[in-house]
Amino acid sequence: MMRVQDVALLACPDCRGQLVWHGQNEDDRLDEGRLRCGGCGETWEVEDGLARLYREDRVQGTDRLMRHIYDGLPALHDPLTAVLTPLFQSVSESRMRDGYMRRLELGTLKPREDGQPVRVLEVGVGAGANLPRIRGSLPPGLPVEVWGLDLSTGMLAQCEKRLKKARGVKDTRLLLADAHALPFRDATFDRVFHVGGIGGYRQPAVALREMARVARPDTPLVVVDEQLDAAFRPSLFQRAAFRALTFYTRDAKSPRALLPQGAEGVIEEQVSPFYYCLTFRVPAAVTG
Repeated sequence: MMRVQDVALLACPDCRGQLVWHGQNEDDRLDEGRLRCGGCGETWEVEDGLARLYREDRVQGTDRLMRHIYDGLPALHDPLTAVLTPLFQSVSESRMRDGYMRRLELGTLKPREDGQPVRVLEVGVGAGANLPRIRGSLPPGLPVEVWGLDLSTGMLAQCEKRLKKARGVKDTRLLLADAHALPFRDATFDRVFHVGGIGGYRQPAVALREMARVARPDTPLVVVDEQLDAAFRPSLFQRAAFRALTFYTRDAKSPRALLPQGAEGVIEEQVSPFYYCLTFRVPAAVTG
């Protein structure tokens, strides 16, 4: 749940203007009310402590379809992933996650010179399966905030349950938002990553630019989604499984060609037979 002071990090999804909180607080945490933009005047509701920083009429096409799917099976998503990953790909879920989490270089994070806590953003946090790995990869004693956003209320509810069981970083904020219009100020986060959804986005290039915009210059940005490993020889069963996973498109592949102009240090690799990991950085001259 967000605190009142967190509002200073937010930006209007429509015009990127500064948001102002109008509502009820509970122990300095946002409870019920709205966030009003000082620029365009638009308002964004906060219900039960959850900020809803997106426009429903802009959730279209595959974005809307995938949200319906995730809302329909939030409690089953993580257990199914744990069971089906080794069945379909002959690699454990844990090994696959470790393969892309290392690219975030969380262990190299240091205290910020401005005294602010280090901030990590997961775009499409889902049920929070990556949160324990973030906690386990951070340097001891480093002050860190983790922010997670998603368009599925069902998945965020599962993530809340995970956090209540203390499986993740204690200082975590969740919100409803659209990856195509991230509700944050420029250069807010020290690490930004996304796992398992960008292939179904209506405008993946826009989402990639948004991730780069809210990341601090030269920080690692990591994107993971489906792509069949060219070196892998799938059985008929595995080929059918991959096709079922990527029903939303006939061309599931890394969006390397869609990276923001000026992206550097690009690394594209397979972290499992079905999933790529794309890592890149954007220097200050580009993000600024």
